[in-house]
Amino acid sequence: MGKIFGREPVLWLALVAVSVKFISAFWINVTPDQQAVINAAAAAVTGLLVALSTHDGVNAAILGVIQAIVALGVGFGGLHLDADQQALIMSLATAILAMFTRTQVTAPVPPAQATAPVIAPKAAA
Repeated sequence: MGKIFGREPVLWLALVAVSVKFISAFWINVTPDQQAVINAAAAAVTGLLVALSTHDGVNAAILGVIQAIVALGVGFGGLHLDADQQALIMSLATAILAMFTRTQVTAPVPPAQATAPVIAPKAAA
């Protein structure tokens, strides 16, 4: 997966989420609904940036959109999901996309040849 300013996209999303909570706690009153919208927008933008940086990162864009939809549903749509349920939704989406992607890509180089000698079992005496 592509990096954004040398860091994994998930780290940027975590930083945004924690920063919003931190700013809300100390300076600006941001409601949970507003936090959900900010995090949804960050997830969508991050997914798009990853897709653009990898040139074939459609999966990242799809996952970003799914994450944004879940966040928006929790924040505004009355979707009652706890953090574990949200993680399971994202895990399932990732697994489904991985199943599709696996059939669409090939390795750019052949697999390395085994260098260890083959050891045959001893014949019984």
